[in-house]
Amino acid sequence: MPEIPKTYEPQAIEEKWYAEWLEKGFFTANPHSTKEPYSIVIPPPNVTGVLTLGHVLNNTIQDILARRARMLGREVLWLPGTDHAGIATQNVVEKSLRKAGTMKHRDDLGREKLVEKIWEWKEEYGGKILKQLRALGASCDWSRTRFTMDPEYSVCVQRVFVDLYKKGLIYRGKRMVNWCPVALTALSDEEVIMKPTNGFLTYFKVEVVESPGTFLTIATTRPETIPGDTAIAVNPNDPRYAHLIGKHVRRPLPLENQAAIPIVAEESIDIAFGTGVLKVTPAHDKADFEIGQRHQLESIEVIDPRGVMDALAGGDLEGLDRFEARKKVVEMLGEMGSLEKEDPYQNNVGYSERADVVVEPRLSEQWFLKYPSVEQARRCVEQPEIRQTEERVPDGKPLGAHSLAGKLGLQPAPSTQVSLTDLLSNVNEKECKMHFYPVRWAKVYDHWLGGLQDWCISRQLWWGHRIPVWYHQETGEVYCGLEAPGDGSDAVNKSQESPWKQDPDVLDTWFSSWLWPFATMGWPEKTPELAKFYPTTDLVTGPDIIFFWVARMIMAGYEWMGEMPFKNVYFTGIIRDKQGRKMSKSLGNSPDPLDIIAQYGADALRFGVMRSAPLGADILFDEKNVELGRNFCTKLWNAARFRQMYEGAGSEIEGEINPTLLTSDDRWILLRLDVAIREVSTALDEYRFSDAANALYRFFWSEYCDWYLEASKAALGRVPLPTEVPMSAAEVAAAYPLRANTLAVIDFILAHTLRLFHPFLPFITEELWESLGFRDDLPARQGGDTIMFAHWPKPFEEDFKQHYGLTSEAEKAANAKYDTVLAGRNLRSTYNIPSNKRVRFVLQPTGDLLPHDAEVLKILLNAEALDIAADYAAPQGTPTNLTPLGHLYLPLEGLIDLDAERERLSKEIAKVTDELAKVRAKLANPGFAEKVPAAVFDEHRQRERNWQEKLGQLQKLLANLS
Repeated sequence: MPEIPKTYEPQAIEEKWYAEWLEKGFFTANPHSTKEPYSIVIPPPNVTGVLTLGHVLNNTIQDILARRARMLGREVLWLPGTDHAGIATQNVVEKSLRKAGTMKHRDDLGREKLVEKIWEWKEEYGGKILKQLRALGASCDWSRTRFTMDPEYSVCVQRVFVDLYKKGLIYRGKRMVNWCPVALTALSDEEVIMKPTNGFLTYFKVEVVESPGTFLTIATTRPETIPGDTAIAVNPNDPRYAHLIGKHVRRPLPLENQAAIPIVAEESIDIAFGTGVLKVTPAHDKADFEIGQRHQLESIEVIDPRGVMDALAGGDLEGLDRFEARKKVVEMLGEMGSLEKEDPYQNNVGYSERADVVVEPRLSEQWFLKYPSVEQARRCVEQPEIRQTEERVPDGKPLGAHSLAGKLGLQPAPSTQVSLTDLLSNVNEKECKMHFYPVRWAKVYDHWLGGLQDWCISRQLWWGHRIPVWYHQETGEVYCGLEAPGDGSDAVNKSQESPWKQDPDVLDTWFSSWLWPFATMGWPEKTPELAKFYPTTDLVTGPDIIFFWVARMIMAGYEWMGEMPFKNVYFTGIIRDKQGRKMSKSLGNSPDPLDIIAQYGADALRFGVMRSAPLGADILFDEKNVELGRNFCTKLWNAARFRQMYEGAGSEIEGEINPTLLTSDDRWILLRLDVAIREVSTALDEYRFSDAANALYRFFWSEYCDWYLEASKAALGRVPLPTEVPMSAAEVAAAYPLRANTLAVIDFILAHTLRLFHPFLPFITEELWESLGFRDDLPARQGGDTIMFAHWPKPFEEDFKQHYGLTSEAEKAANAKYDTVLAGRNLRSTYNIPSNKRVRFVLQPTGDLLPHDAEVLKILLNAEALDIAADYAAPQGTPTNLTPLGHLYLPLEGLIDLDAERERLSKEIAKVTDELAKVRAKLANPGFAEKVPAAVFDEHRQRERNWQEKLGQLQKLLANLS
């Protein structure tokens, strides 16, 4: 066995083991295996992406799930890949080409040449994040890495489009869409981020044509669209304006076309909001477009695709940026005498998620999709009330099965004897097979599915999956298929240009990624991967893409695979800084995970993040948690070195445990291990990763290292053994049976602990698994070649506990010692005696105490001597505490300067007396009690009790020293 170095150096260890895992193919899934399958597909990061702390959180969770599944004996496929990220990637490449002087606009290169440049960029720079994930320890099956623009994957996307088109679910139409003036493409609603934005509410007046001198005041946040107004709308129930419906007002702009536009009736207008008068601009507002459709209004487009005012906006505005035009319009209204006022105003404005610019509502010819398999997708997700075993009505009484069925929209049998348990079981089995963690997201998901709008799937880009639709330039015929259509003329004259022209648009990036769970496994072919690993087991993602991706994948799974794509969905929280701000490059609060790994190690980063990541809640990132993770790895390292110290003294790894030689400390730590195994396993089953990490931390740091390892020194003695003649393991066991048995217990604990830790800390556990010799004598794929396939620890069965005497009485016996130690440490603390100072204690026991247990107490108390004296007559004032084992005394002679301690206590008593007097004076003041809230008064009452209690303690200590 290799000697464990004195210092834990993570970088060398992590590089070494990851290379070996790859070389030996430990991550590669076998679709022909007879093992139970476990599969998870990585949420494909953008091909432009780099590793962030969000990726660290998401992929660490996936790795924990995958590694534990391997240890549970399952065949694991963790499938990685990247998304072509249409808008983001094209923007990145266009920007770099403009910077290099290769082009000023994409048209300079043309479609074919630009796409060629993007592919070149992708081959050189794309997929960087997947390489970075290796530094984190991600155990993906890299042999199956997929890209959403792979030829095979592209065919899947085209097939799906054609299928949906033929089913009548895809259509083309001119509709109001979100338009990005930077990327020059339509966006879906989910790609628009609403941000509170400071602006102005501009009030201007218009004159009623049929009633000269009568003016209406309109308030708008977008005065630049006035030249596109084609009506004014009022509520017909508004007594101020109802009589004006059917008349006209004079539109103030453009100056060269101050048209008369109608006043129309719209009951949707809020009479109490603003002035109650709405300007209607059908070409530049979604709500206005619908009004325009109802009233057959003209749509006048005054802002072009680049966000620049066009000729219809008028000569004064043409060529201006939309926001420059806004200021110009206000200026012009003022000059005309139409401007009444401008008030500061904050409202939510839509921004392009990728380009981070204000989107422009715009009429555009686009492709739309009516979502398929909506009902199946809606029924398959378990709702929050189903997760509960009992529903209650407001009076607290249980809700009956029939009432619950009605609430859930189910139809139980008419029998009055229907069982609530049976109903819930039936619901879970037949209707609600997919589980969301946290379950609250199921409600959000269901709400969105209940209000679906058709999906705008076309994008005016060149990078992406080209829409497989062709138009005949002469006949106007439309053809949709996997390949370009042909006609007789092609066969006659190959040089003749085809009359068929393909649609120039590409598909929304999400239109390809919604096929990810099955298209990555070879669909539509019936591949071994699909047969083995679909549906996948888990999905780990952020709730921000629950609509972008999760819901759409579920629909796609039902539409083309006939079943759901995954069984469980875990939604991570958002990583924020210590001030609660979302991590972002612009704020400069997002550290580079690779820098953190270089400083602390990947295991430290993983453990630090997971300890602070409660189920689905946001995470406040603090580098101190990573430091804690590193310290924990160091603790684990040193505990393994402590064990290896005894290797050369004739000990053997994982010797047999003799139940007759177990001490109460041995039995206690074995019982605590059983508790840890149960807690960690249950927490991971329930996706409570931070609870699992904290249970491991508590068990190993506190219970094993702080208590048991220290107590074990009573049995282990000195190192090396007190003998000049080398001894075999058998000879050591015979000569020092308690020592050998303690080492066997330590090995048993470490063998289980390393396995429990492996999903969280893959690198250090692999290193120690080898260094401590746990590979020896194990079958290759059961821990012999790697800890990765070692069996996940199981809770102890009752016959195991009985055989080794793991009873509650044994636990009480050990706890009695530890409570006694805590009492002794409290005595030290009370008299400011350092914990590392060796002192004398006296125990006046209430019962028999074994010599070994007395030695354990001495070690844990860090006592120079521990006298066991049933007849001990303590000098007056000797500090003592009553413990489960009897009275424990701390003789102070020679330990402290009694006069100095009396002086210190007297000063402390004076200070506490003064504080007590202050709080009592406040409480005695009638005005104080009358003015302050009840909570503040109760707080002062508690302060009084606290100061009184502390005063009594100090006075008792001083009396003891007198």
